[in-house]
Amino acid sequence: MSFEIFLATAPGLENALYDEVRGKGFKHVKTIAGGVTIQGGWPEVWRANLWVRGASRVLARIASFKTQHLQHLEAHTKTIPWNNVLNTNHSFRVEVSCSKSRIYHSGAAAERIERAIKDVLKIPSAGDADILIMGRIDHDICTLSVDTSGALLHKRGYKSAVNKAPMRENMASLFLQQCGYRGTEPVYDPMCGSGTFVIEAAEIAMRLNPGRLRHFAFEKLATFDPVAWKKMLTVQREAETGIRFYGSDRDNGAVKISIENATRAGVGHLTEFKQQTISGITPPDGPPGLVIINPPYGGRIGNKHKLMPLYGTLGTVLRRHFSGWRVGIITTDQPLAHATALPFLPADPPVQHGGLRILLYKTDILQ
Repeated sequence: MSFEIFLATAPGLENALYDEVRGKGFKHVKTIAGGVTIQGGWPEVWRANLWVRGASRVLARIASFKTQHLQHLEAHTKTIPWNNVLNTNHSFRVEVSCSKSRIYHSGAAAERIERAIKDVLKIPSAGDADILIMGRIDHDICTLSVDTSGALLHKRGYKSAVNKAPMRENMASLFLQQCGYRGTEPVYDPMCGSGTFVIEAAEIAMRLNPGRLRHFAFEKLATFDPVAWKKMLTVQREAETGIRFYGSDRDNGAVKISIENATRAGVGHLTEFKQQTISGITPPDGPPGLVIINPPYGGRIGNKHKLMPLYGTLGTVLRRHFSGWRVGIITTDQPLAHATALPFLPADPPVQHGGLRILLYKTDILQ
């Protein structure tokens, strides 16, 4: 059985996700707003959740049909073979969005879909159920999907704590990719926070599956094959690497959190973290690589002006000490980026994240 599978990501990162998914061998990859689609069956759903770093969730598209009335929506939903997908031992919940359609009340649409499924399978719904049925009614076309991920995929399973304003792991991996990182060079984050960039870079170098430490919603579906899944998990992709990865932060608590997270992720032996202010950073020993930073943005104009000296100091230190390295900086504000006086290439398209419009500024090798 083959169907459409949607891999979501932050708007603005669709092309980067496309490159990753194609590079991991998935077929019929297409870029659409908010992510990419592939064609496949349930094994491809499992692999996408286990393998793909840049996706935030994986949706299995179960059905798509035209509908203009709630009664028809409910009747058509009953014709879908839900017994082939949902496990009657587990409850479910429904969320619906409506856009430019005669059915405009998302709550009423969700109630009709929920009632139809309950009538067919005789299973309960629950507001906190792990199984989520997602309906999207757009221009009178209803698409029903099952969220096969559960918790968003940036939750890799190794973080017990995060620092303030963390970078999500799936976004960090795509920003690394956009900076040209392929797992063959050192990476240094001088504002490491909870260690996200450093840990992602080390995992990429070791070819570790990002989903190896967590569970997924698809494990509670009728389509789940625990034997096949166990076999998929036991396929070893881990590679040896002599590269090391570095992080520093002025906050000793952040350094401690980063060390603990790296240890839980299984990359502690490849990573080094230390307490250090921006004005004091120096390149690690060894060959040059990539410096990547997610500095504070400042939520208001006044705060942004206060950050100008920080960005200026960052640029001065990088130009003075990091000859031979490339640099990537994520920020919301062009003047902040330009305050570094670094020779940035044209910025990539903006990325929508948490109500902010963030941009990646990157350089060629610093001279």
